[in-house]
Formats: sequence, structure tokens, C-alpha cells
Amino acid sequence: MSSSLHSPAAEAGKSMLRVVFYSAILFSVFQLVTSAFSPISSTVVRALHVGFLLLLTFLLHPLQGGQGRTSLLTKAVGFGALLLSGYHWIYEADLVERAGELTQSDMAVGVITLVLVFEAARRVMGPALPLICLGFLAYALFGEYLPGSLAHRGYGLDQVVGQLAFGTEGIYGTPTYVSSSYIFLFILFGAFLEQAGMIDLFTNFALGTVGHTKGGPAKVAVVSSGLMGTINGSGVANVVTTGQFTIPLMKRFGYTPAFAGAVEATSSMGGQIMPPVMGAVAFIMAETINVPYVEIAKAAAIPAMLYFFTVFWMVHLEAGRAGLKGLPKDECPDPWVAIRERWYLLLPLAGLVYLLFAGFTPMFAGMVGLALTVVLLFGSTLARHLNGTSLRLLFWIALGLACSAFARFGIVAVVAVVAVLAVLLAPRADGRGTLRLAVKALVEGALHAMPVGVACALVGVIIGSLTLTGGATAFAGYIIQIGDDSLFVSLFLTMLTCLVLGMGIPTIPNYIITSSIAAPALLELGVPLIVSHMFVFYFGIMADLTPPVALAAFAAAPIAKETGLKIGVRAVQIAIAGFVVPYMAVYAPELMLQGDKGMDATLYVVFKALLAVTLWGTAVVGHLRSPMNLLERVLAFGAAALLVVALPLTDELGFGLAALVLGWHIWRSRSTQALTL
Repeated sequence: MSSSLHSPAAEAGKSMLRVVFYSAILFSVFQLVTSAFSPISSTVVRALHVGFLLLLTFLLHPLQGGQGRTSLLTKAVGFGALLLSGYHWIYEADLVERAGELTQSDMAVGVITLVLVFEAARRVMGPALPLICLGFLAYALFGEYLPGSLAHRGYGLDQVVGQLAFGTEGIYGTPTYVSSSYIFLFILFGAFLEQAGMIDLFTNFALGTVGHTKGGPAKVAVVSSGLMGTINGSGVANVVTTGQFTIPLMKRFGYTPAFAGAVEATSSMGGQIMPPVMGAVAFIMAETINVPYVEIAKAAAIPAMLYFFTVFWMVHLEAGRAGLKGLPKDECPDPWVAIRERWYLLLPLAGLVYLLFAGFTPMFAGMVGLALTVVLLFGSTLARHLNGTSLRLLFWIALGLACSAFARFGIVAVVAVVAVLAVLLAPRADGRGTLRLAVKALVEGALHAMPVGVACALVGVIIGSLTLTGGATAFAGYIIQIGDDSLFVSLFLTMLTCLVLGMGIPTIPNYIITSSIAAPALLELGVPLIVSHMFVFYFGIMADLTPPVALAAFAAAPIAKETGLKIGVRAVQIAIAGFVVPYMAVYAPELMLQGDKGMDATLYVVFKALLAVTLWGTAVVGHLRSPMNLLERVLAFGAAALLVVALPLTDELGFGLAALVLGWHIWRSRSTQALTL
């Protein structure tokens, strides 16, 4: 046994883990330094960002072969990719001077980097996205031989490589810029809050507020996942964190494994549309359409609330149908005690929201929020050693005054405060534990950013190819031609495109592809700018819940001990509003706070949407006060559909039919109860 522990394979594994650990820390430190001080240009930051992503990818997804050779070769490929990224830093001025005229060394670096990005994406997320991007690359290289309007004028290999590997519209384009600035900071922000205990705060608060109600365990999943979504914006990450607690809890109280997994998957995916942080796509969207991030967050606010209302309502109805009770009241923690113990963790989130809505850039807001989180994490550990409330209060006042030097000296002041706190923590056992948590957050942040960043880099191939060839024009023209006859058909085709693409690729590349080719067409058809991009964004998210390839559902499958396909089917039923709300927003932009009809119009549309979602839920589950018969379910579905369709008299008919079916059901339920008594 001793010999096996010290075998070459075991030693190689430990060595690789150490390399990954220190590489992840170096990546996070690099991102923090460049975000805080901007010592190098944005182009170089993007190149080095991709270099670090490739390094971590090849270290974590090694080449196949003998263990010793694999370790050595993996390190060589990973660090070679990082060194190649330094080419952009060393020869930055020369590359600018000879833009469009590549040397042999430029060509070699560009081609190798492109191959490594494709291979890294294949290792991280499978073959689907690389094959799609390869198709766009082939179109750029050989599209001149296609027939008719699909053909372009033709481009040489040097032009394509220059566009994709050295320009700002290829692998170092807008998605990579957003990944290297906003996204990484917000992922790191979420990682620090999670390490500080935010998951426990959200879970205990959810348990205390809704755990004892009808179907309480499932409602806990909805509330806790929704709250987690406000800080990390990652659906799959939510599933594997909060799902470890909520899915077994739901199963223990009578929910089927498929329904338990579906509730967690649906709630977690909603985190990508839940302000203030939302998902990475929101930052990319803000840069793509050149609007402030806060406008994206405001447009998403009402649909996000409708989404979570739908999931909550479906859980409530399912609990009523199956006769499921909540947790015993004495087993639920006091939510206010949970807040009283960890209230300070809400301060960074509150500060982040304030800065975003005050008009500061997401990078500045994210940096301040992250710095505040670290100061609070370190400060709270030190404060526990101070006796007396007055002494603790003086400590926090002094710490606040020290941090306020940020207004005069910038981020250097906050860095100095964090350094002093770290020195004071180091001699204490619990202080060293807190420092280890901070280091772990740096590592976790880098590892969580890796798949997002790799996807952002690879989809630059699509953007660069479309920009170079103008290939999006033909597809957009096709949708516009259909839209002249029927806007609904154009929307439906766009939805299908998003869902089909989502069967093999994550939300970020899905959005980038569809926003490049479909969103401009919807804008041309009169759909407001933000609404057109939100439309494809939402269905990119829904693709992660839609079988046969439902990423969030399959992430929940091993926890629920059920097939991903069954979980995906139930998730689609639960998330029905996710399919309806985008259509409502197109026909009534007030739902996303767009247009100039005022707040009265917005409130009216929200009321309509709430009523439609309520009716849709009863029709799908077949239960309200009591079981609904087939006719009631059909009428409820019809009333909801009329409220969604924006045609003359449909609202009046929808309200009338809704009143009829709800009144009839309530009367019949009371009559049945009276007969039973």
C-alpha cells in the first residue's frame, strides 16, 4: 500500500495538481492586477487571458497516453500556449504597424493559436461547438465556390488568419474582451461570496421563509437558486452547489426524482436572467449593442421575476396535486437569525447594485464589490477576537475610514488595507483558515472562468468569419422576407434556431451565433434593439433545459439519480413561462421597460402576464383548488393563449374566459367539498 501511494503515477498526479493550483492563482492575480491598474493594453490583456485559459484547459484535460508522458506533454502544450500569447505583448508595436501584412512567424503563431483554441474547446465542451465554428471557418476560406448569393468574393489564408488571430473581431474580439474584464471579476466576486458563506445564508433564509409551506422543500430550491443566481449567474454551477442540498430534500418529502431535478435545474438556469449579476451573456450583450449594462439588467428584471414566479407557482400546484406538505416548523431555521449572523455578506451585493445603477462601469463595480467582499471577510475574522460591542464598532469604523482613502488614492488604498489585514490574520489559526479560503476562492474563480472564457474565444471565429465575409446578410434577409408576411413565423424560426443550436453548445456561443444572424433581422422587422437580443438570449437559456441535450438537466441527473431526459421533460413543463414571456415582450415591449407608453402600460402587461402564467400552470399541472377536469384545463390554456396574443379583442376575450374558468372551478370545488362533508 505504501508503495502505491508513492508510485510514479501518484507523484505525477500530485505534481499536476500543484501546477494547476499555482497556475489558477497566477491567472486570478493577473486578472486582478490588469483590472485594477491597467498596466498593459486591452489587446495584450485579451491575448494573455486566452493564453491562461489554454494553459488551464490542457492541464485539467490532459492528452491521452502513458501517465508520465501525459503529464510532461500536457505541461509543455499548456505553457507553450501561454508563451505564444506573449507574442502579442513582445511584438505589439510591430503588429500594429504591419496590420494586414503577416510575416511567416505571425502566420505560424496565428495558425497554432487557432488550432489550440479549437482543441481546448473540444476538450472542455465536446465536439459540437468546434464543428460549428469549423464550418464558419470553412465558409471564410472556401465560400467563394458556393452557388448564388451564398458565395463571397474570396479571401486568402493570410487574410483569414489575420482576421481571426490578430484582429479584434476574431478570437480576441468582443466576447474575449468581456471575458477578460467583466466576466472574470464577477465570477471571482461570486466565488469569494460563496467561500464566505453566502450559500448557507441563502439556504437558511429560504428554509426559514418557505420551508414550512405547502411543497416547502421545492420552494426552498426556487428561492435559494434564485438568490444564488444574483451573485454567480451560472446555471450549471447553481445546480451542482444548491442542488446537493435541495434535490435530496425534495425527494425525502415525496417529490419524484425527475420533478426534484427539474425544479433545481429550472430554478438554477433562471439565475442567468436574474439581475444584478445575471449571466456572462448579459455583459457580452451590453458590449455588442453598445448600451449600458444597467439597461440590460433593467430590461431583464420583470421577465426574471415572471420566470421565478412561474417556477414557484408550478411547485405550489404540484404540491397541491400530490398532497405534499412542508417541513415541520421546528425544523426550519429562523431566517432573521441567518441574516443577523451573516448580514454583512449582503453589503458587497448592495454596493454592486448601487454602483451599476449609478452609472459606473461593470468593471469598476465588480472590482469595488470584490474588494469590499475581501475586506469584510478578513475584517469579520479579526473582529471575532475583539471583546465588547464598542471595540468591534470602533474597529469597523476605523476599517471603513481606511477604505475610504480609495476616493483619494484609488485602488492602492484598498490593496494596502487588504495586505495589512492579511498580515494581522497570519499568526492566528482561524486567520490562516480565512486566508486559505481566500486562496481557494482565487483558484475556484479561475477554474469557473475557464469554460466560459474558452467558449468566448472560440465563438470569435464565427464573428470574425461573418464580419469578413458578410455572411450574416443572407440569413437575415431570409428572416426579413418571411417576417414581411408573418412576424410570428420569423420569431418561431429564430426560437427553433436557438433551441437546435443549444442542443450542442452553451448559452454564450448560442447567443453570439443567433445575435449575429437573427437579432439584426428582428430589429429590421421593428422589434426594439434590446428586446430582439433578449429574445435570442432567453431561448439560448431555455435550450439548456430542452431535451434531448439539456445541460442543466443532465447536471442534476446524478444528484437526483434519474435520467437527464426525464428531468428535461419535466423542466420544460415547469419553465413554460420561459417560452412565453419573450413572445409577449416582442408584442408588448413594456414588459422589458422599452417603448414610451409609460408605467401604466407596463403594469397592465405585467398583470396580463401573471394571469396568463397562472392559467398556464393550472392547465399543465391539472390542479388549482382541487383537480381540474379536461374541459377546465383546455379553457384555462385557451384563456392564457388569448392573453399572450396581441390582436384586437384578444385581451377582452382572454379576461372573460379566465373569469369564467376560474369562477366555474371555484364553484365546482366548493360544491365537491360540501358534498364530501
